[in-house]
Amino acid sequence: MRIAGGGAIAEFERLYRANVEAVTAYFARRSGDPHVVADLTADTFVAVITSFEAFDPKKGTARAWMFGIARRVYASYCEAHSQQQHKLRRLAGRRDLDPDQVEELLDRIDAERAGRDLLTGLAMLPERDRAVVELVDIAGLRPKEAAAALGLTPGAVRMRLMRTRARLRKHAAAGTTTNNQIRGDGND
Repeated sequence: MRIAGGGAIAEFERLYRANVEAVTAYFARRSGDPHVVADLTADTFVAVITSFEAFDPKKGTARAWMFGIARRVYASYCEAHSQQQHKLRRLAGRRDLDPDQVEELLDRIDAERAGRDLLTGLAMLPERDRAVVELVDIAGLRPKEAAAALGLTPGAVRMRLMRTRARLRKHAAAGTTTNNQIRGDGND
């Protein structure tokens, strides 16, 4: 439509008002998700307004032109949705394991049980104690380096480390996790 300035805006508004319900219904027949219907309707009218100047009434009605755009918007949505679903299936997919592989993984899982228990114990620690254990025992820093990283004195780090390791040993020996076992009496 080759209408100058305000005339083009008025013509688009007329076209929008005359067809928004029909375009919305078109998408509502294809999707039960109201958010998808609203998004596709909006995407259609964004495409209509951005290509409004290119509409040629000699090739057909404005309504038919708009539904052509709506069909392309829907096709693009379906393709993107299909690709997304394919990616999700690939991520969720499992490869078949041989019985020997299953047995090996079960052995590994059993072997790592103590490590899982330790991680559970670490998660229950107060942040300040967990940070000390993570920096010294897991990251391999010396207590003096951990102290500098945490803004503590080396003596404070050594004391926290000693108390926290004792709590973790107690937790591992008990085989259960309770906040009181890990957190101590709260007087730290």
